Amino acid sequence: MSIVDIWQSTPEQLREKHVQQVIAFAGDGKLKDGNITSDEFRAFLELIPSSYLSRYASECLESHFDNSGLALQDIVNQSGRRLGFQVSDGRYRGAQNHIGYDGLWISPDGDQIVVEAKTTDAYRIDLEKIADYRRAPIKKGDITEERSSILIVVGREDTGDLEAQIRGSRHAWDIRLLSIDSLFGLVSIREEVEGPSVARKICDILIPREYTRVDGIIDLVFATTSDAREIPEEDISEAVTSHAATARDQKPKFTPVSFHDECIIRIQEKLNASLIRRSKATFISPNKNVAVICTVSREHSTSMGIRYWFAFHTHQREYLNTFPNAYVALGCGSAASILLIPFKDFQIWLEGMNMTHTEDREYWHVQIIRKGRKFILLQKANVKRVDLTDYCI
Repeated sequence: MSIVDIWQSTPEQLREKHVQQVIAFAGDGKLKDGNITSDEFRAFLELIPSSYLSRYASECLESHFDNSGLALQDIVNQSGRRLGFQVSDGRYRGAQNHIGYDGLWISPDGDQIVVEAKTTDAYRIDLEKIADYRRAPIKKGDITEERSSILIVVGREDTGDLEAQIRGSRHAWDIRLLSIDSLFGLVSIREEVEGPSVARKICDILIPREYTRVDGIIDLVFATTSDAREIPEEDISEAVTSHAATARDQKPKFTPVSFHDECIIRIQEKLNASLIRRSKATFISPNKNVAVICTVSREHSTSMGIRYWFAFHTHQREYLNTFPNAYVALGCGSAASILLIPFKDFQIWLEGMNMTHTEDREYWHVQIIRKGRKFILLQKANVKRVDLTDYCI
């Protein structure tokens, strides 16, 4: 049984295992270019939450077991996929007639990054050799000189010597340097913030720029802090209708709800598919065959029944349209009540929903009333309501 099968059937067997032990479960337990162990390990990394990737990276750096550097290479490449890059895995070891980079990352906008992962910077890195890893695919026509650069990912934050080495070289304008901790910090931001603009800003940070003007970095900081502070969009309507009462009573604002992960556990069982978080509300299967936008709402007691409010964005509609099997999941009060709606059905009803337009976003208000066991989608005054009860899982 492969480690993918073990994870999907009895994940508790692997959850607490050290990354070295996980690799031992795969194939013959030895990572080599093109072997079954490598294939299984990379497929396993596609399935696990990013918190496991971060832990495994730390274990590779702290333990220095056989092939720890090769495992780190795969983990770093998987983090690139979580950031939204199209990633081609490089070779573990150099070979004649093969390009020796650890990975090639291509951003959605077409920028190309040759990635090199290092477990330590305690020794002097051969920058000329790494530069050759970039020159080779340029000569082959796989990437272009104008749109390509180099990213060195290292296992330490104290990289002063390496930074000085890069600054003093003729490759200074082509290379970016990033620690493992910061790499997974970016992954965390990517997964906690919703919206394609943030993904583009994260990709942009990893590309060498002349930072006399730092607007791009400032934009990312503002985007992430704004997302953390704003009223959750699933509760926008409540905020509008209860504004006057809140002002009178001076009560603290309600606590945002967040039970996406609990919902996804049940949705995976229903769809018989593994789903990996790509942003705050976006989850996709490793084979990119299934995508789910999962959003949640607290319960609001009204004279009509229990009411739920959600926001569905225009960029989410565009995203789901690119997948053969797409769903909208609405967590109603808790993970015990989930509406899992095929996007082909959901999309038909968008025209009947109210919509909000602001300078930086557009979204539909998805309003649902629960009466007993029935879930009803409210529409505009002149549009017939929709019974969603059959979509409840």
